[in-house]
Amino acid sequence: MWRALRRAGAVSRGGAAVPEGWCCRRRVWDWHQVLASAAGLRGGKARAQSRTCATVTMPEVSTDHLDEQQVQLLAEMCILIDENDNKIGADTKKNCHLNENIDKGLLHRAFSVFLFNTENKLLLQQRSSAKITFPDCFTNTCCSHPLSRPLELEENNAIGVRRAAQRRLKAELGIPMEQVTPEEIQYLTRIHYKAKSDGIWGEHEIDYILFVQKDVMLNPDPNEIQSHCYVTQKELKQLLDKASRDEVKITPWFKLIAETFLFKWWDNLHNLNKFIDHQKIHRM
Repeated sequence: MWRALRRAGAVSRGGAAVPEGWCCRRRVWDWHQVLASAAGLRGGKARAQSRTCATVTMPEVSTDHLDEQQVQLLAEMCILIDENDNKIGADTKKNCHLNENIDKGLLHRAFSVFLFNTENKLLLQQRSSAKITFPDCFTNTCCSHPLSRPLELEENNAIGVRRAAQRRLKAELGIPMEQVTPEEIQYLTRIHYKAKSDGIWGEHEIDYILFVQKDVMLNPDPNEIQSHCYVTQKELKQLLDKASRDEVKITPWFKLIAETFLFKWWDNLHNLNKFIDHQKIHRM
């Protein structure tokens, strides 16, 4: 059932709380190197460009009207990558999510967690109204970024990304760190997508798909999440149908994953190994 955290207007059906309208809930990079990587340049040409480049002034965007807590998070340092997911630097979350930079090829590493309980229901969240990108949208359990810090930069079997996922499950959903360890998070594959949230902000990510199946304690942060719900496949299909009629909003990455891979993976929660593909990046 849906757990609304901040917004009034929830209704009850059969004793379950549901969201209204639904039937069930520092600048640190070499800019020329980024452009060279995005264009597929390699070897001497890219190196020559990086040696001759100057510091590029980033666009100035006012954040005065945005939520203070979310603005503070814009200073976090994301991991810059090329289109093959090779690390090429680091930059602020703010700069990584400006459409002006995305349109020039800026790309960063991210992850999407899909957490299922032992009844095989998927935990969804509705992003808070305070979120800078895709506010109020329904999405998968947790979506965020590994940061440019030693433990989250480690790449062997995506251990750094899985550590970041553990950190954000705690930050967003209040799941105790000991309840979901990196070893319990299964890395399946990666997708590459780009989407605009509005005229200023957007996403351009290589997104690591992470699965967990476990019963957990939840204590969501209302600044991150306004409601949450465990859903069956049927209930998720109802939500997707509502989104197709613009009755609710869902995040673009969740839409892409749900329309391509999710239900096949969901049908095989106890046999996911056959879907592991750490070589391919699915271009969406």
